[in-house]
Amino acid sequence: MSEMVHAAETLASIGPAISIFGSARIKRDSPYFTLSETIAAQLAKAGFAIIAGGGPGIMEAANKGAFEAGGASIGLHITLPKESKRNEFLTTSLAFRHFVSRKSTFFMHSAGYVVLPGGFGTLDELFEAVTLMQTGKIPTAPVILVGQAFWGGLMDWIKQQLEQSGLINNLAGMHFFIEDDPARITEHFKIFFAQHPDLLQQQPNKPV
Repeated sequence: MSEMVHAAETLASIGPAISIFGSARIKRDSPYFTLSETIAAQLAKAGFAIIAGGGPGIMEAANKGAFEAGGASIGLHITLPKESKRNEFLTTSLAFRHFVSRKSTFFMHSAGYVVLPGGFGTLDELFEAVTLMQTGKIPTAPVILVGQAFWGGLMDWIKQQLEQSGLINNLAGMHFFIEDDPARITEHFKIFFAQHPDLLQQQPNKPV
């Protein structure tokens, strides 16, 4: 509880923020590292704060892109055996001992989500975000998956096995799709929130 309270107080006035999820194991020479960095930089230049995990891999790339673009670069860092070092590209750093408070902080302060390739942790963050939206616990927001080759099979399965079987609500209204072009991703967020300014006001922390 103390971690959540401290995070809420620290991030109370960050404004609209986009969370970027992805693996800590992605290397700096990976195309996905470059893609994450570019997306974060463009979103930061468009006026969005960037929230990532504060560690290496995709998290470092996202923080680096936002930091070097002059934007707010927020790291929600958790110490793990293979992810113990926070990256150096942070304007705000928050340390967490517990996953539950860390994940709650992501969802309380995010106006949208960009998800790059990752493992079980990334899948957990992705599906929790979608679950919270479908159950009305957080406002509807764009969830953009980056990497057609990586996510295409999963998206086909979700549509064929879950959506068409009526096991989940229709996903179209959630802006849940795959897009690999950083410019299109940034433009989608800009258009979405220009058309739905009320959704920014519905964030639990009310950043604007």
